[in-house]
Amino acid sequence: MKKIIAISIWMLFLVVGNISCESDNEFLTESPETFYTVDNVFSTSAQVDQVVVSIYSHLRDLWANPGEAGWIFAFKGNGTDMYDVASIRRGSQFNNYGNISPLHANFYENFTTWYYVINRANVALWAAELPQISWSSAAEKAYVVAQARFFRAFAYKNLGELFGGVPIVTDVTTTPKYDFKRASRVETYQFAITEMLAVENDFPETTANGGRLVKGAVQHNLCELYLALGTQLAAEGKSAEAKTAFGSSVSYGDKVINGGTYALMNARFGTRKSENTIVFDIYKGGTFAPANKVDTLQQQTNYYWDLFQEGNVNYQDGNKECIWALQIDYAAYKLEDGKSKLPYSRTYGPVFRDGSNKHLTGTNEEVGGRGVAQIIPTMYTRDEIYADKWAADMRNSDVVFRRRFKGNVTGLPYYMKDVPWSAMYNGTADPNTNKNNTSLCYPVSCKIATDKYTGLAEGENRSNLFRDDYFIRLSETILLRAEAKQRNGDKAGAAADVNLLRARAKCGYMVTAADMDDNFNMILDERARELVFEENRWNTLLRMGGTIAVDRIKKYAFWPEAATTLTFNYNLWPIPQSVIDTNKGEIIDQNPGWSK
Repeated sequence: MKKIIAISIWMLFLVVGNISCESDNEFLTESPETFYTVDNVFSTSAQVDQVVVSIYSHLRDLWANPGEAGWIFAFKGNGTDMYDVASIRRGSQFNNYGNISPLHANFYENFTTWYYVINRANVALWAAELPQISWSSAAEKAYVVAQARFFRAFAYKNLGELFGGVPIVTDVTTTPKYDFKRASRVETYQFAITEMLAVENDFPETTANGGRLVKGAVQHNLCELYLALGTQLAAEGKSAEAKTAFGSSVSYGDKVINGGTYALMNARFGTRKSENTIVFDIYKGGTFAPANKVDTLQQQTNYYWDLFQEGNVNYQDGNKECIWALQIDYAAYKLEDGKSKLPYSRTYGPVFRDGSNKHLTGTNEEVGGRGVAQIIPTMYTRDEIYADKWAADMRNSDVVFRRRFKGNVTGLPYYMKDVPWSAMYNGTADPNTNKNNTSLCYPVSCKIATDKYTGLAEGENRSNLFRDDYFIRLSETILLRAEAKQRNGDKAGAAADVNLLRARAKCGYMVTAADMDDNFNMILDERARELVFEENRWNTLLRMGGTIAVDRIKKYAFWPEAATTLTFNYNLWPIPQSVIDTNKGEIIDQNPGWSK
């Protein structure tokens, strides 16, 4: 991203000077007679579309985090009830509130990344109306404009959920501006809703190729936005308006869930549907070599596992659960796009070779690949949500959330036998070492690892997956509708929605209205079971308001510093202090609970 020293950091994301859109070779060819200015930089509709494509690319990198940026791990949930950091990453802990203030870089990076999206969207919308742009049809223009407005609304939805009310910027600004006025949280949500409603019918139901936005993505976001709006209105004592918003949330959830386009996958499908079992080879000392193979571990596959296999993610692949997916291409990765990868085995994977190296070691499929534990599941995520009556659940099956590992270190009691978690977690007489080992050793989700890594013959090392991944899956729409129903007083309807997912997962226990507690623990637990390594947990917790985020962080964080240092309440991230300081022409108040 370009640094423009002559203007404020805030303005970096709002000026045309920050455009870096890609385009065709003709556009890039120098012409001595012509200098590109704000007025003539665009000449074709394809160039306008490329600005939109650059937003897709930006969001792909934000979700997949191929560069392993720490602030993106925060965006994905580091520091919440669901995720923490391993002992070897304590410097990146995001729930030690002795180190967290509005000056923290994670807040600034998360705040400004959404204004980067807004800036790109505003540029595309401005360029679409230039007189020199020729469109092949009104429909072509409408779709490009609709995508840009969606992305702008999507950015404001995220800003509203994380930071509350923020300045609404809808124009391309070519001169420094230091007096942006902050909207309220309700106004921020309402702006995003208005944008989504304006373009809903300009999106197709489906597309021939994966990755591009469709109508279901708009309707899913409207379901979430009306839920967020209603929650905030209720917090402000506007119960009648809140009830209307919750009703709209349910209605938009209905459009997606009952519209006939999407459906939960409840039968085997896709590229590996004929494989009833998969096999992990066990290598002596974790060293990959034919002579070192000493055992195998087999698992029975199921249709939930199918959802996360290479070639199975897109709607166009026959996956009726996929509403919007980011696109990964191994050929592009090898040729020109080094970011076209999911580094999940590396970033999310455990490090048995450090935490339990007396029993199992290596970086092969048998241990989940080449994990470095940048972000880890808490004990809540890995165990508590599956305790007792919640254990019987396809999402807790070994092929989906693998808990069985065979020892591969010779001369020890568990060599070629299942290693119990007690031996991994409490294998020493030192409680600090045991806590550290527990942070490094945890179950391996099929969402972050595979038994068949692509590219090994070409030098890949079991760090990356090369499948597409979900931005939106139907199961989340169902959970949003369940929450909207509950907030609107329909706990039985909320339980019925949760049971759509539990029945699909063949759970042993179905919930009732009595399970739908007023602190939304049931909703949050089911989101954790269904959307581990998918949802952005901070968005969910902060959107819910009250002290839900603080209470759950104190209760479930892996390390004790969270409970001891989180001595204040908050339900929004702070506005970055640099944004407040730079906007010197208009006061932007800090969110409650935060100080420098």
